[in-house]
Amino acid sequence: MRLPQGKIPVDILKEVVFRNLGASRQEVAVGPSVGVDGAVIDVGDKSLIVSMDPITGAVERIGWLAVNVNANDIATFGVEPAFLFSCILLPDGALKGLVETISSQMNIAAQNLGVAIVGGHCEVTPSLAKPIVVCCIIGLTEKGKYVTASGAEAGDRLILTKTAGIEGTAILATDREKELEKTMSTMDLQNAKIFYERISVVKDALTAYRTGGVHAMHDPTEGGVTGGINEMADASHLGVKIFEEKIPVASETVKICKHFRLDPLQLISSGALVISAEPKTANKIIRSLKLSRIQASLIGEFLENANERVLVSKNGETRTLPRSTSDHLWTALNR
Repeated sequence: MRLPQGKIPVDILKEVVFRNLGASRQEVAVGPSVGVDGAVIDVGDKSLIVSMDPITGAVERIGWLAVNVNANDIATFGVEPAFLFSCILLPDGALKGLVETISSQMNIAAQNLGVAIVGGHCEVTPSLAKPIVVCCIIGLTEKGKYVTASGAEAGDRLILTKTAGIEGTAILATDREKELEKTMSTMDLQNAKIFYERISVVKDALTAYRTGGVHAMHDPTEGGVTGGINEMADASHLGVKIFEEKIPVASETVKICKHFRLDPLQLISSGALVISAEPKTANKIIRSLKLSRIQASLIGEFLENANERVLVSKNGETRTLPRSTSDHLWTALNR
């Protein structure tokens, strides 16, 4: 079986990866599971929140993305990211300047978030075509004081911060600039490039969690907004109903997706955050986010029936909530 680019399919995770997890340790409070992007390790009266992700599809801002994408995973637990380890893999013929660029990007991103880079590894890897940066990040909280993506409840309202396809928009505007110049204005392209500045959801997640009433949070990365919502529903064993017209999509994202014939809802969306909240507190969370100058929209709700995954289109028709086998970013990058 040939695997698609991007995340390993869920069935292979369950059939292969999750059956090979080494020894059992009593300190592991939350281990590997579908839709949950981190582990929880209890040590004394503290819980360590640990997550790891690679950056493989971007080049120009790879160090910046590596720090922020990993910090996002910790923040979705309602916990501040604190410590980071990195593994930087460089292609044959890489120059010192590439190391300086990646390291300086990581330094700036980590300083902005209050994260200490405490160790890692850096090497030139034979046969590698482009740099890859893998990070492992850790947050620290009082024991049990966190939420996971598996905590959503039937009837919860779904809140989305910012817009769909943020990371994909930034990557394509930067790495495919020459091609996009044919169909987009210089101003639109420049605006799309600075979508990198929207990548962090640390403020989004901590603001929502501290407001109260949050049952679960998840950042939609590969697979886009619809993929992230499906993962959250998987983790919580629930169904979901989403209203397409309620999901904001920036004009720059619309233009880029039109050029590459992509669905913005299935384009990698780091920078957006999906929040599952008690119905009575959903509006309060939205107000708190907006007071912090974070765009927030109510886009749907979780349902009791786990097999009911519905997207209501703008014309009122319903269809199954899309779940891409490969993020639409790869579709564009492979053309």
